[in-house]
Order: sequence, then C-alpha cells, then structure tokens
Amino acid sequence: MTAVIERPRATVKGHWIDDWRPEDPAFWASTGAPIARRNLIFSIFSEHIGFSVWTMWSVLVLFLGPQYGVDPAGKFLLTAVPALVGSVLRIPYTFAVARFGGRNWTIVSAAMLLVPAIVAAVLIEPGVSYATLLILAAVAGVGGGNFASSMTNINAFYPDRLKGWALGINAGGGNLGVAAVQLVGLLVLATAGAGHPGLVAGIYIPLIVLAALCSAMFMDNLSHARNEKRGMRDAVRNPHTWIMSLLYIGTFGSFIGFGFAFGQVLQVQFADEFGTPVKAAYLTFLGPLLGSLIRPVGGALADRLGGARVTFWNFVAMAAGAGVVLLAAQQRSLPLYLVGFVALFVFSGVGNGSTYKMIPAIFTDRRLAGAVIGIAGAIGAFGGVLVNLAFRQSFLSTGSADAAYMTFIGFYALCVAVTWVVYRRPGSPVAGV
Repeated sequence: MTAVIERPRATVKGHWIDDWRPEDPAFWASTGAPIARRNLIFSIFSEHIGFSVWTMWSVLVLFLGPQYGVDPAGKFLLTAVPALVGSVLRIPYTFAVARFGGRNWTIVSAAMLLVPAIVAAVLIEPGVSYATLLILAAVAGVGGGNFASSMTNINAFYPDRLKGWALGINAGGGNLGVAAVQLVGLLVLATAGAGHPGLVAGIYIPLIVLAALCSAMFMDNLSHARNEKRGMRDAVRNPHTWIMSLLYIGTFGSFIGFGFAFGQVLQVQFADEFGTPVKAAYLTFLGPLLGSLIRPVGGALADRLGGARVTFWNFVAMAAGAGVVLLAAQQRSLPLYLVGFVALFVFSGVGNGSTYKMIPAIFTDRRLAGAVIGIAGAIGAFGGVLVNLAFRQSFLSTGSADAAYMTFIGFYALCVAVTWVVYRRPGSPVAGV
C-alpha cells in the first residue's frame, strides 16, 4: 500500500492566514509560493495606481499655463507638497499593516485614492486659487503612503533568499506608476489639449475602483504581522535604521524627486526647445520608466553580489551622472543633458533595489526588517521634497539649476563614504551585507 504524503498547507480562515512558514522549503514549494505570488501581483497593481495618483502633479503642473498665474517657483512647490505629505504618511501606513492586515489595508488605501482623483478632476480650471491648488496637491499625497504598507506586507510573504527579488519587483511595478501617469498626461495633452487637466485625474477613477476590488478578492492577511507592532519602537533605536534611511534618500529620494521635477526643469532650463507642455511631456516619462524597470535588476544584483557592494558603486555612478547633467546644463547641450538625467533615473532605480535588499540582510529579525522598511521608505520619500526645494531655491537664487546639481553631487559623495565606512570597510561588523 502506497503511503500518502501530506503536503504542508497554510492555515486559512477567511482571508487570514494563521500558519505561514516561507523559510520551510517544503511549505514554500507546495503552498507558500503560489499564495505569495498572487498577493505580490495585486499588491503591485494597487501600489502602481497609488504612485500614479501621488505623482500626478508632476503632470498637472504642465497644464498650468499663464491663465493660472503660477510661476516656476510656485510649480516646484506644488510638486514638493504631495511628496512631503506622502513621506509623512508612510510611517502610519507601515503601522496599518500590523493593525489591520495587509489585504485589509490595501483595500482601504486604494479606495482613499478616489479623493484626490475626484477633486482634481472637478476643481482644476482657470481661476482656481493657488491655495486651492496647494490643498489639492497635498491631498494627492495619500498615494505616497501605499508604497510603505505594500513593501512591509510583501516582505512578510517571501523567504529571505527571495526578498531582494520580490521587493524589487513590487517596488518596480509600483514605481512604473510615475511613468504611466506621465504617459496619460501626454495622451491628454496630445488629444484634448492643455485646457483639460481634469481628464488626467478622471482616467484613474475606474482604475482605483478596480484596484480596491482586486485587493478585496485576491489578497490575504498574515496573522503573524499583527504581533509585530513593537518593531517600530525597536527599529528607531538602532543606528542602522537611520544610516539606511540616509542612503535611501539618495536612491528613492532622487527617483521620486526627479520624477516630480523633470518636466518642469526641462521647460525652464531649455525653454526654447520645450516651450509647450506637450513637448516636455514627450520626454518626461522616459527617465521614470527606465528607473522603474531597472529596480528589480538592482534587487537581483544585490541578491547575487551583495547589497552593500551594488549600493556603493551605484552611488559612484550617480555622482558621475549628476556631474554630466551639470556639465550639459552649463554648455546648453540638450542631448548630453538628457543622457545624464536618464542615467540618474536608471542608477536611482538600481540603488532602490540594492538598498532594500540590504535591510533584511542587516535586520535578520523579520519584525525589525518590516519596521525599517517603513521608516526608510518615509525618510527616503522626504528626499523627493528636498530635490524639488533644491531646484526651486536654485532657480530663485541664480536663475539656473546648477547649484542644485552641485548639491546632489555632494550628497552622493557623502553616501559613497557612508556606505564604505559602515558596510564595505574591511573589519566592519556588518561588512558584506
């Protein structure tokens, strides 16, 4: 008589999974991998829409012509505000996974995107006050929180050996929302014209509803996540939390900051070539698109070569890319400028993947790793605010962005030094992560 081998299964009650053992090879092969993959797919979809709503103002400012009475400095502030709100919300969104469950919070956070989409679709028109525009931009910040809860949730589903790949895929798919909303903006500009900014937001309303429904039907909650509420308290006491947050400002802060600012910088820096919104929109999506697609590659490289090694050389490359942009701006060379800026997007994407791989390698306690992902995500997103404020101040003070580029070069050099001293220097307690 042939013995029947019972395969290990997850204990599921409704949409709650009580028994989850991703590090058990038999459990993972038979049960864990399909469930994790399904949750990853719909997490990416919801996060993608969240990124699009969050960065929608990188497109909407291109529609604000002379009739709106907003100067370039005012437009940079309009893109800094959602970046700021989104960065602040990432901390409570990380807590929300433990409090409500990953699936449940994904439903809520997706549904909340309806608010900024609807108000933008209805209220943006000539004659609207600048204060109202600032409020609408701030409300869009809710889309920035989705990343933190999504990454914390997916981190709990995957085994350590696959975290770099899974987090890279999850983040990369979400980051593609930056390029997607810019393509939507280009479509609206090319068909309806610059007089219809509300259409950009309106297109996303049915997609938001679909994301919420898919999350409700196809995602799960992990019960053990509810026991990790103290992880945040312990994480803030660990110095590596703040070091990794600094490095993430350099990678994700650059990506999201440049994503918000790229179209405006092109219009201001090269006004002769990009005097109309549609001309700038033709190119603004390219950098975020490549930076998003390359992010999983950064995670995979970190899985293979080590996160610290990839991060170190990546910051060297980012400093070189910023140097190329500075040179091109001074020489008024648009082709060289585009090459340098696209390189910055690409390297920021690689660095996003490699830094997030470092976190679970440094914090082997899954409870702490999830908390650090939330903290680093919040502080990294704040880097997007700093990028836009740096551009705003540089144009106000000097009439060009050169001072901002020099600041970026200096910051990337600092990140190179910190990565070497803490994580690459021979004899460091955490060398080789």
